[in-house]
Amino acid sequence: MIPATGLRIVHDRSALAQAVARLGAEISAAHPAGVLMVGVLPGSLFLMADLVRVLAIPCEVDFLALSEYTPGHGRVRIEKDVDIDVGDRQVVLVEDIVDTGLTTAFVVDELRRRAARSVEVCTMFDRRARRIVPVVLHHVGFVAPDDLLLGYGLDVRGRYRNLGFVAAVDVHVLARDPDAHVTYLYGQ
Repeated sequence: MIPATGLRIVHDRSALAQAVARLGAEISAAHPAGVLMVGVLPGSLFLMADLVRVLAIPCEVDFLALSEYTPGHGRVRIEKDVDIDVGDRQVVLVEDIVDTGLTTAFVVDELRRRAARSVEVCTMFDRRARRIVPVVLHHVGFVAPDDLLLGYGLDVRGRYRNLGFVAAVDVHVLARDPDAHVTYLYGQ
């Protein structure tokens, strides 16, 4: 099968698995008594599932979901809140990718406002080139290129999120046709 134009594989399954193992070891070492893992839906789902399986410590898992940024306001709101009280808990916030830092800063501030004992951020991809708000990232899988990435939680209009690898794609190709890479990436 010929690769679609403007597409390259950035991280294969093996590289992702190695990064998850490293992140799990880091988190386990930092929190030997256990930790509350909080994922930001929907993007963190794949990383969270893999990560909690490699942790060598007790953990609880919860999720939250945020709205899209309101145009012109730069604000999000919580659409699905955590069910577990974060008060006096060590929390690791799990994100698929940190770009501008706006979402991450919002959630970290909210968890701290709720009296979490500590809040660390774990992300598979740190896209520093787009950072607007400085945020501390404690556990990082990869520094991401300033490309549109798909797979392992990353999507375009809900597509490609479930790929077991990460591909960089040409944003202009997907702007014209969001399904441009379906045949190649899913082998159909």
